Formats: sequence, C-alpha cells, structure tokens
Amino acid sequence: MNPTRRRRLIWVIALVAAAAIAAVLVATALQRNIAYLYTPGEVLDGRAGAQVAGGQTRFRLGGMVAKGSFQRAEGSLESSFRVTDGDAEMAVRYTGILPDLFREDQAVVATGRMQGDTFVAEEILAKHDETYMPKEVADKMGKAHQKHDVQTPAGDAND
Repeated sequence: MNPTRRRRLIWVIALVAAAAIAAVLVATALQRNIAYLYTPGEVLDGRAGAQVAGGQTRFRLGGMVAKGSFQRAEGSLESSFRVTDGDAEMAVRYTGILPDLFREDQAVVATGRMQGDTFVAEEILAKHDETYMPKEVADKMGKAHQKHDVQTPAGDAND
C-alpha cells in the first residue's frame, strides 16, 4: 500500500472512531435524562419494571390527585397526597412550593423516585386550565375509564 492510501485509511478510521465515541457519549447523556411516565397501576403491578419499584430509576408519575388525600405539615413545605389512575392509588411526598393550580381531583405529573411504597417527588406539574391534560396521562386515564366502564365528560382532553 502506498503512503497516500495509508494516510487516507488512517484518517477514515480515526473519523469513524471519533463518530462512534461521540454517538456513545450522546446516547449516555440522553439516557440519564429520560424520565418515563407511568401510572400508579403500572408501578404497583410491576409493569413499570423492577428498577422503578426499587427506587433506582427516576421517572414521572401521572394521574389525578385523589379527593381528600392532600395533607401539608404545619409550618413546613412538606406535603403528601395520593395519585390515582382509577385502578390504583400511590402515596406521593413532596417538599417545596406546589404549583398554583395544584388541587385535589385534578391532573398532576410528578417527577421523582420510589422510596419504599412512597413516591418522593422532586418536581410537580399541574394542569394549566380546565381542558388540558398531558397526552400520555390522558391516554392512560382513558384506558382506565374504559376498563372500569366510567363515563368521561364531553370535550375529552384528547380533542
């Protein structure tokens, strides 16, 4: 092989190796920042995976804040409530300022990890108006409504 071809081959191999390293670094960074959305039923019956239930993985929990479940510790920012999807309820604990639109019987998406049987939230998102619900939560809640033969209000959130 002549010296010109050898140099070109070395450059091509170096470029391919650099591209492979860059792709691995990007994939690793993205995987660390992904937070999957699960409902309480999926977490409690194991469909979300063992890593989620064991508290190793950060994920989003979506559903409705159960009526009568909200409690706030006196003189503190620590609050607790239960999130339901119609099939199951899960206890959630959060320390911080809740969104203004957070209330019982409204859609919520919480990001955090499991700690025993309780979901410890790092961030809470509440729906922003009367007709909005995150599409992922609306789809999963719709399936729960069909399963339990619950009537949904007119002007569904999926419209």
